[in-house]
Amino acid sequence: MAQEPKDEAGRPYHIRLAKHDVGRVALLPGDPGRVPLVAERLQGAKPLGSNREFVAYGGKAGDESVVVMSTGIGGPSTAIAVEELAGLGVEVMIRVGTCGSIQRAVGVGSLVVADAAVRMDGTTSQYVAPGYPAAATPEVTVALAEAAASLRKKAAVGITASTDSFYTGQGRPSFGGYTARESAHLVDDLAAAKVLCFEMEASTIFTLGRLFGLKTGAVLAVVGNRVTNEFVIHAGVDDAIDVAVEAVRGLKRHSV
Repeated sequence: MAQEPKDEAGRPYHIRLAKHDVGRVALLPGDPGRVPLVAERLQGAKPLGSNREFVAYGGKAGDESVVVMSTGIGGPSTAIAVEELAGLGVEVMIRVGTCGSIQRAVGVGSLVVADAAVRMDGTTSQYVAPGYPAAATPEVTVALAEAAASLRKKAAVGITASTDSFYTGQGRPSFGGYTARESAHLVDDLAAAKVLCFEMEASTIFTLGRLFGLKTGAVLAVVGNRVTNEFVIHAGVDDAIDVAVEAVRGLKRHSV
């Protein structure tokens, strides 16, 4: 049916997974290359499939069955991932990503546990009015923050800003020096509002999670700092993965 597209095996058209492939929990990196790195921390991990930007592995964290699946970059593909995983029965979705800090104190290599997101994406506005909040589930946020503390990883808890543009949408100059008028003071304005960082997927996961009755959270490795102009590829990524997996082990303790 065109209304609910599926492949020849009856699996969701994009992610190509079946109900028996997934458990209650999904860990969602953006980068397909990060999926095997997350899976290494799980017991009995095995590849489940790969289609377009959606690479998936399955395994266990403690007694939780976990699917690790990439969302690709930005809201549109992330919304597909959330929709199709929810349709298979996944109830808890945690973004395991990277971000760029806009606060001096949130340094490269540290972590951000996002409890909410500024909806600067275009995808969520097609689901609900702009004033609707993009908020993580408090219990999942606490599980992530406690996991970071137990592993002695430096983590700031607060708000991220999710954009649809990595360049001018995050206040960077675009090719040829082009800069949109509204981006000129974007970083300063958001920093003054106590926003911690930029990334591109959390608002979609949080907003759709609230609409669909899912439990959501996000842990982000800080790979860049716009105040100090530092950028280190993969900084903090291993720590973010460790924190996410440890948090999954503790979800039931937090009644998630």
